[in-house]
Amino acid sequence: MGEVSIIFSYLVFFNVVLSYGMETAFFRFYNAEENKKNVISTSTISLFWSSIGFLILGLLFRNTLAGWSGISVEYITYTIWILTLDALAIIPFSKLRAEKKPMRYAAIKMANVSINLFLNVFFLAFLPNLVAHNPDGFFNTIYFENFQIGYIFISNLIASMITLLVLIPNYTGISWKFDKVLWKKMMTYGLPILFAGIAFAINEHFDKILLDWMHVPLSDIGAYSACYKIGMFMVLFRTAYTLGIEPFFFSHAANENAQQTYATITKYFVIFGSFICLFIIVFIDLLKQPLVPRKEYWDAIKVVPLIVLANFFLGIYTNLSVWYKLTDRTKVGAYISIVGALVTLILNYLLIPLKGPFGGYYGSAIATIAAYGSMMIISYKLGQKHYPIPYDFNRIFSYLGLTIVFSAVSFYIPILRESYLVKFGLLALFLYFIYYSEKETLLRIIKRKAK
Repeated sequence: MGEVSIIFSYLVFFNVVLSYGMETAFFRFYNAEENKKNVISTSTISLFWSSIGFLILGLLFRNTLAGWSGISVEYITYTIWILTLDALAIIPFSKLRAEKKPMRYAAIKMANVSINLFLNVFFLAFLPNLVAHNPDGFFNTIYFENFQIGYIFISNLIASMITLLVLIPNYTGISWKFDKVLWKKMMTYGLPILFAGIAFAINEHFDKILLDWMHVPLSDIGAYSACYKIGMFMVLFRTAYTLGIEPFFFSHAANENAQQTYATITKYFVIFGSFICLFIIVFIDLLKQPLVPRKEYWDAIKVVPLIVLANFFLGIYTNLSVWYKLTDRTKVGAYISIVGALVTLILNYLLIPLKGPFGGYYGSAIATIAAYGSMMIISYKLGQKHYPIPYDFNRIFSYLGLTIVFSAVSFYIPILRESYLVKFGLLALFLYFIYYSEKETLLRIIKRKAK
């Protein structure tokens, strides 16, 4: 678990570099330009040739990369192919989002995940048993001992390959006309997003690499990574929201009441996010059993509240970032992300070596929440100067504050943590507070539907 999490952390950085902000630039210019086919073909051609270039260079220098990172050449080769295939799918997926085809988008993404999951389960759980029962059979030809990490990469590679094959019509159906002037404008817009993406990758994944560099045992990194995944529900909510909201931000930018719409959306994101956050933390001892069944990982469960809240802060920051994307100040977004990355690096460097409750991987979790919290605050302050949005700050702060207090009470007070009566009570109280605060809006919606 520790080894896999470290390798995939490296993979995230290259994912960001290979997209070089073109995805966000695509949405910006798809909505701004009259010739949308020109935007599709130019961005597709750009990513196609940069991906092919990366593939060739990566395979040529894979031994150098393996020596630098300490990762097996075999795993490096798989990673290069996975990164290339995923990069080639960026614009086809973005096109589906821009054309408002969520069902097709979701179906392809779900198929990718399902294939990956099925193959992982087959290779890691069933294949060894099949070989044991029939040593001379077909399955023995694809079975290798102590190759668990390799099978994880092979599963990912096959899933990425099938996904790209499904998306091939997006390549055969374009004119392959490259607009150099448009490309320069897209690159000028997108490059700051690249730096913001690298900073984001540092905030989200560099902690595992730093833990390894600072000689934290791989078993501890594995436990940290396993428990980190309990926060997946908040990550899923945030990711699904981000996929839908980015095209929406750009398509509604010209509307007269756009700022008020953004403010309302942000408030309801906080409401739903607060409930999800509180639910995960309150029932963490139930969720850990199916999600992290190995009890030796449970020592790291203490990081989960911090990681869940950190992802919630990141979701709020996504909402607040609308101002610099709509005003073409993407450089400011890069600067904000760099500040977050510096917070991550400094706190990790200071906290990881500490002995006691705030050292090791817990220090990494503290660094993550501090980084996203600082980015959220800075973006809000700057946004109100350059693109004022009338956020309902009092209610947003109330929901956020109440979530933090209830989460802390239910998790860090041992007597209350063991009482599910108290936990249900806190959830019920929080839901009542939402109803009381949003009663007028809810009644208006009900009346409208009744008509």
